[in-house]
Amino acid sequence: MVQKVIITCAVTGSIHTPSMSPYLPVTPEEIAASAIEAAEAGASVLHLHARDPESGRPSADINVYRQFLPKIKDATDAVINITTGGSSQMTIEERLSAPAELSPEMCSLNMGSINFGLFPMKDRYSEWKHDWEPQFLENTRDTLFKNTFHDIERLFDLMGDGCGSRYELECYDVGHIQTAAYYVKQKRLKAPVFLQFVMGVLGGIDACPENLMHMKATADRLLDDQYQFSVLAAGRQQMPLATLSAILGGNVRVGLEDSLMIGKNELAESNAQQVSKIRRIIEELGFEVATPAEVRERLQLKGADKVGF
Repeated sequence: MVQKVIITCAVTGSIHTPSMSPYLPVTPEEIAASAIEAAEAGASVLHLHARDPESGRPSADINVYRQFLPKIKDATDAVINITTGGSSQMTIEERLSAPAELSPEMCSLNMGSINFGLFPMKDRYSEWKHDWEPQFLENTRDTLFKNTFHDIERLFDLMGDGCGSRYELECYDVGHIQTAAYYVKQKRLKAPVFLQFVMGVLGGIDACPENLMHMKATADRLLDDQYQFSVLAAGRQQMPLATLSAILGGNVRVGLEDSLMIGKNELAESNAQQVSKIRRIIEELGFEVATPAEVRERLQLKGADKVGF
């Protein structure tokens, strides 16, 4: 039986900067409102980052998270997923501080270190709202997004049995699937694992149908029936590869973290607009969209009443 499709919405992220789109949520109020709208449009999982309310710079400040997480929880039953990736320019201590204390139902977990290149985006813009933006992008030319085996195991220790959070395993390349399979064998990850194929980031696997098929075939071989997958394709490949993921029996992730666009040369005006578009595609293909309750059952989540916010 074909499973219902889980729609994850990544609301703001740490990749795009405020100058790139006037619709990118920055303040806690904007993040909360945009997340709630996305849930109402059909997103059953909300993947969340924090930003400094004044500058829009990616933030690891738990006090900023506390300004929007309760609002989202009170207004929707969507599964709240907090990043542990934060930004490639944060330390591992900064990245883990908020999710470890807030104990969400889900959190992201990056399955390997990569060169996470954002610097080419700097050349697309000539005017900036904030002085930090161009240098932030340029810094990624010489920044390693560090996720060593030690870092991963440290996260397991923080977010494991006592916290009970489950993971969105972000796989930026094929070898990251091997790492996930290794930790399943070591019983550090419990099936069913939820793999997020992250495609189109400079330094990771590029976004094309052939590579999606290769990643799925690798996961089938290494994990068999112990996993479910979703696809995050950056930029213009967001909707095409999300559509292919649904056709292949997978799930989808959209949102302004991953793409600022809704069509060719057209900025998305909200996260909800992207969610509505992929939901329409999914339903026109004859599939159904999973509810938050169905996601909790499928991924064996602990429930919204057991979080720390």
